[in-house]
Formats: sequence, C-alpha cells, structure tokens
Amino acid sequence: MKRVMLTVAYDGTNYHGWQIQPNGETIEGILNRCLSDLLGEKIEVIGASRTDSGVHALGNVAVFDTASRIPADKISYALNRSLPEDIRIQKSQEVAPDFHPRRCSSRKTYEYHIYCAPFPMPTKRLYSYFTYAPLNIDLMSQASGYLLGEHDFRSFCSAETQAGTTVRRIDSIQVFKACGDNPAGGLYNPVDYNGQEIVIRVSGSGFLYNMVRIIAGTLMEVGRGHIEPQEVKRILEAEDRQAAGPTAPACGLVLVGIEFG
Repeated sequence: MKRVMLTVAYDGTNYHGWQIQPNGETIEGILNRCLSDLLGEKIEVIGASRTDSGVHALGNVAVFDTASRIPADKISYALNRSLPEDIRIQKSQEVAPDFHPRRCSSRKTYEYHIYCAPFPMPTKRLYSYFTYAPLNIDLMSQASGYLLGEHDFRSFCSAETQAGTTVRRIDSIQVFKACGDNPAGGLYNPVDYNGQEIVIRVSGSGFLYNMVRIIAGTLMEVGRGHIEPQEVKRILEAEDRQAAGPTAPACGLVLVGIEFG
C-alpha cells in the first residue's frame, strides 16, 4: 500500500465545486470514479482545498492510498486519458503514508481576476469578473495592507462557515495589472482603453468559506471610491459580515497552488 499525491488543475465552470455533492458533478467525484476504474479498487481522494462551485484551480492537491503496482509518477499519465478535458493531473508522486494535505503546515495562494472594460470580452467571461466601472489600483493596494497578518476575519467570512475559529493569517496580498508591472497603480478609465485585467493575489495558511471572494468584493468597492482604504481596518474590527463588501462571483477565483512544509 502506498500514498500518492496528485496536483490537479481544473476549469470549475461545469462543476459543483470540489467536494462530492448529492445534486451535481464534482471534481472529487470524478477523480474517485476514474481512479477506481483505473486501479481496480475503491479510491477516495482527500483534497487539500474544497473549492466552491465555479472556482478554478491550477494546483489543487489530493492524496489517496492504493495497492496498485503502477509507479506513482506514472499514474498521472494513465489517469489523464480517462479524465474529462477540463480536469488534468499536472503531477503524481508518492508521499509518506501519514501525509495529510489538510493536517500539515501549508501556504495557499489564490488569485481573483477582474476584467475592466467598456464591454465584456467573451473569451474572459468564464475566468474573470467583468466590470465597466473604473478601478483605482493604488487605493485597492492601500486597503489590502490592512489585511496582512493574523486577524479575526469574521467580517470576511460567509455565515455558512463551519470553521471552529475565524482567525486566519494572510502572509501577502497584491493588487496589480495582469499584463503590467507588479504591483501597478493608477485610475483606469474604461473610456480610454480596450480592456484591463486586474489581479488580486493573496497567500496565507488557510482561508474561510468565501473569504477571498469577499476580500475581492470589498477591495473593488474601495477601487470604485465607495469605501475609503482605511475603512478596511474598521471592517475587520467590526467582526460582522454586513460591514464588508459583496461576495465577488466565483468565476474570477483560481487556486494557484499550495506549498507544504
């Protein structure tokens, strides 16, 4: 028996999130089914991050145990032949038998993508949030600084969370133009350009339910001039979901990767 770790990339558009649901197809469900067929034994993967419906990933992580004699590094090649084209294994490798992706120290990085232009771009509709309103990246960057470090993020957490504590730590957060310098600044008026993709990149040890999407929604309110940057500190201290901005749509969110150790 060996434990195998998969690095999984997927387009979450057509799925009801990572975790198995009774009312729709999920990433976890497809992996379990395809691995069980491939290896001839019942497989149930353990995922590092249970991404929501419509959220994408470049590097989510899952582990499973198998008695198969197929070398761990070859499982990715065999498994990709049976997976749908919007799910692909980027790497498979053997890990310690006691390795658990949700019980060890890790750092997760998410990005939220915003497409700002006079009109939507069809090729970006599944992977970014569209807004025609100008966004001031300088103000968004200033506001994001108040989120660094360890805080009670109750204001940035969905009421549906089942977490035992709402205290989390953000190690880094950046707001920048996807095709420009990092970080970038300035007011971008959609009348003056064809389109601009803005990215909010955040890394930390763990995130609450909808936390990154609420952070994105709040920073966009700052970028539009509806909230002053320093108000983010007050929002944190309020420990009240109603104090923060809206939850940004799932399509703009992508789990970039997870580092362990």
